[in-house]
Amino acid sequence: MNTPNNKRKKESLEKIEKVFIDLLQNKDLDEIHVSDICKRAGLNRTTFYSNYMDIYDLADSIRDKLETGLADIYREEIATGYNSNDYLKLFRHIQANQIFYRTYFKLGYDNNYKILAYDTELAKKHFQNRFINYHIEFFKSGLTKIIKMWLQNGCPETPEEMLEIVKNEYQGREEFF
Repeated sequence: MNTPNNKRKKESLEKIEKVFIDLLQNKDLDEIHVSDICKRAGLNRTTFYSNYMDIYDLADSIRDKLETGLADIYREEIATGYNSNDYLKLFRHIQANQIFYRTYFKLGYDNNYKILAYDTELAKKHFQNRFINYHIEFFKSGLTKIIKMWLQNGCPETPEEMLEIVKNEYQGREEFF
């Protein structure tokens, strides 16, 4: 019986995702085929297609898992509407999930990601409510770039050191952290 909590189905999905992520480390998305995944995972194509429409649906599923996992660490803040600006949580999550983040960025999701909130009220205060959209884009782009660099280098700095790097860029604006 193919129920949502079926152990065999979960194992098949995990195999598909693992193989897909492994393949993405050396190939572009358009170079990966369902048959490649199935062969490496030891599964039939029907198993793949009973769970995903295509490779892009699988990629979106991986993105959703990562964004959900990140939202979980900020769940209380999201629920209360309070932004602690605790980027240490973010850097710890990235370090613990490097392969997923590398995959996330390789798939190009950083151009429309939902994993970073920006405190617009605090920005309005600091920037006299002027050019807020530019400040948001500057901050998100800068943070994304240093995260990508950190991942590319294998995360040699600690999450605490990464937080210090970001703080140093925003000296004089302590409320951001």
